[in-house]
Amino acid sequence: MRDDRARLEDILQAIGSIARYAVRGRPAFDRDELVQSWMVYHLTLIGEAAARLSPGLRDRHPEIPWPRVIGMRNILIHGYFAIDLEEVWVTVERRVPILRTQIEMILRQDTSTGPGIVSERQADYRLALDVEIVAYH
Repeated sequence: MRDDRARLEDILQAIGSIARYAVRGRPAFDRDELVQSWMVYHLTLIGEAAARLSPGLRDRHPEIPWPRVIGMRNILIHGYFAIDLEEVWVTVERRVPILRTQIEMILRQDTSTGPGIVSERQADYRLALDVEIVAYH
């Protein structure tokens, strides 16, 4: 069974996947259905991982809007053709970077998820994101 640390790292991995295409900007998102599907898919992974975190971890971190993260997953999965792409983009552009910072902080500070250190996997994602962001600017 996967523990909270592994699920938090799953969230970071999905965020990294989102960031890989988000740096291309809104025009690329608007014109490419595959990029839209990519974003939706990885947002659902984030919500699924968040839903499977222990209630204790979620309770210790009320600064993260867990019900909203999980609720978005439910809307994306069950909304079918009613998905609001504007809301998807706002989430990708504004909320996902904040979530990334919050999850990284939990992994560094929360001893109940294991050692309060950045794992090798997490460091690889951070490096990849930082490289992509620098390359885009």
